[in-house]
Amino acid sequence: MPGEYETVIGLEVHVELATKTKIFCGCSTKFGGVVNAHTCPVCTGMPGALPVLNRQVVEYAIAVGLATNCEITRYGRFDRKNYFYPDNPQNYQISQLYLPICRNGFVEIDTESGGQKRIGIHEIHMEEDAGKLIHDEQSGVSLVDYNRSGVPLIEIVSEPDMGSAEEVIAYLEKLRMFIRYLGASDCKLQEGSMRADVNLSVRPVGSRELGMRTEMKNLNSYTSITQAIVLERERQISVIESGGCVVMETRRFDENRGESFAMRSKEDAQDYRYFPEPDLLPLEISQEWIEQVRAKQPEFRPEKMARYKEEYDIPEYDIGILTESRHMADLFEEAAKLSGQPKKVSNWLMGETLRLLKEKNMDPEDIRFSSAHLAALIGLVDRKVINSSVAKEVFAEMFDRDIDPISYVDEKGLKQESDAGAIRTLCEQVIADNPQSVADYRAGKDRAIGFLVGQTMKAAKGKADPGIVNQLLKELLQ
Repeated sequence: MPGEYETVIGLEVHVELATKTKIFCGCSTKFGGVVNAHTCPVCTGMPGALPVLNRQVVEYAIAVGLATNCEITRYGRFDRKNYFYPDNPQNYQISQLYLPICRNGFVEIDTESGGQKRIGIHEIHMEEDAGKLIHDEQSGVSLVDYNRSGVPLIEIVSEPDMGSAEEVIAYLEKLRMFIRYLGASDCKLQEGSMRADVNLSVRPVGSRELGMRTEMKNLNSYTSITQAIVLERERQISVIESGGCVVMETRRFDENRGESFAMRSKEDAQDYRYFPEPDLLPLEISQEWIEQVRAKQPEFRPEKMARYKEEYDIPEYDIGILTESRHMADLFEEAAKLSGQPKKVSNWLMGETLRLLKEKNMDPEDIRFSSAHLAALIGLVDRKVINSSVAKEVFAEMFDRDIDPISYVDEKGLKQESDAGAIRTLCEQVIADNPQSVADYRAGKDRAIGFLVGQTMKAAKGKADPGIVNQLLKELLQ
C-alpha cells in the first residue's frame, strides 16, 4: 500500500544572481531584450576569450551562505564540467565541484504539526548559466539565444531531509525569503531566476536505507513542484509493487499533461570529466572579507516579525504580509516613522497597495512610490485637507507615477470643501431633487440617507466633507 512507504526528497535549487553583469564578462544580465544582444566573445565561447570573475557574485554567494548557516570555504577554485549541448557554447560549464564556496549549512522550516525541522544544506556552489533553446514548432528547428549564457548562478544542494511536497515548499519559501532580503536575486520562478531539480526516492516506512532516486529537472512553479512530487512518488511505488526496479534517471515533468517522462540516465560526476578550470586563478577569501559581508546582512523576516509585534499596534496578519517583502517592510517602517501612524500606513499597504499590485500583476519590489509621499498622503487625510475618496484617487496616481500628493492636490483643486454654508446649499438641492428618498428616510428606512449622501458628494465633485454632509442632511430632514 502507498501508506507503507515514505518519501525522501533532496533539492538542487538554481538561483540567478542580481548582478548587473555576467559572472565572467561585462555583458548585461537584464532579463529579456533582443535575442543574442547581451553577448560577447567570452559568453559565446569564442576561442581565446578568457573569463574574469565578477567579485559581486562571490559576495552574494558568501551572503547566502552566512544566512543559511554554512561554512565558507576560504580557499576555493572553479572546475570545468564538460558536456555538449547546443545552449552550452563552450561545450563545458565553469562550475565548482571539489571546493564549493559554502558547505555544511542548514535552514529550519515550520512543519504542518506546528514544530520545526532542520533541513541540511550539503553545499552552495557558483557557476554560469547556459543559453536558452527556442523550439519553433512550425519550422521544426531549434534556435538558441545566448543572452542568458554566463548569467551567474548559485546552486544550493540540500541533504535528502524532506519527506513531502509541503516540506519542500516550506524550504523553498525559506530560501527565497533569505535571498530576496539579501537582494541577491529577485527569485522570480516565472522568469526562471529560481528553479529546482527534485531528487526523490521512496523506501519502506522504518527503513534507513535510501531507495533508488530519480531527478526531475528545472521545475519553476510551486504547483509543478507539488504535482511532480506527488506523481513521482506514486509512480515509484507502482513500479516497486509490480515487482520492478526504479531506475536512476533524469525525468522531465510535463505540467500540462500531469506526467513525467524519462530523458536520460542520471549522470555521475565522472560522466562530466571535471578538472580544475585552467583560465581562472584559485579563489582566496579572507576572514576580513567574510566579516565585511556579515556586517551588511539585513534583519531577516523572523526577527523583523518579532520586533513588529513589540513596536507597532498592528494585527499579526498584517505583520505577516508586510514582512514577506523586504521592500514592503522598509516602506512600512519609513512611512510609519514619518507619519507617526503605523496602523494607517499598514491599512494603505494592505488595502489599496495590494489591490493595485494584484490588478497590475506586479510584485512588492516593483512599488515605486516613496515612504515620504505615503506619509504625506496620510497627513492630508488626517488634517481633513482631502477626504478618503479623493485620497484613493490621489493614491492611484502616486502608485503609478510617485507624484507628490500635496502638490497634486493643489494643482488639481482637490482640497475638501468644509464650508458648512456651501455644503448646506448642496444638501437642500439634493433633498428637493429626491423626494422619494426623503420619504423613505422619514418612514424609517435609514439606508436612504446613504443615497442622499452619495448624491451630495457627487454634486460636490467628491470634495465635500462626508461627516458634515451626513450631519447637515439629518438636520434638514428632521
